[in-house]
Amino acid sequence: MHENIFDHYEKKDKSSLIPLLQEVQSIYGYLPEEALSEISEFVGLPLSRVYGVATFYNQFRLTPLGKNVIRICRGTACHVKNSANILYSLEHELGILAGQTTRDKLFTIETVACIGACSIAPVININEEYYGRVTTKEIPKIIKKYRTEAEKSANTEKAAEGVK
Repeated sequence: MHENIFDHYEKKDKSSLIPLLQEVQSIYGYLPEEALSEISEFVGLPLSRVYGVATFYNQFRLTPLGKNVIRICRGTACHVKNSANILYSLEHELGILAGQTTRDKLFTIETVACIGACSIAPVININEEYYGRVTTKEIPKIIKKYRTEAEKSANTEKAAEGVK
């Protein structure tokens, strides 16, 4: 695990469990299995208890996020404007359910209680870009845009490696 992560904590101090989980996740973007094991030993709790805490709180992830995180608003204004259909379209287009990441690690779908853009409901957010008044018909086009960007990026990286 990341060097010196335990330096700020007392060994066998159970109260440091959540701060340790938060710190590990801030480094890796999720909680790797081996990190949970090391944390379990360090704080003196069974691994099952550490997993219990990590799965109880929504802030923690046990798997890495995709390159493109799609957040779909499920707040009242978006719900009334059929965000459930938008979610279904995203899940169908990507072949995953909310809370999951595609096998190629390109997309993760998350539902959120409110994005805070009610005037343009229904709303989805992909990374830092917002799509308001989105329709189910637009979903394939939006996803294609991100797939194309990923392909261009991969091709650029391969070309750069060939120059070395």
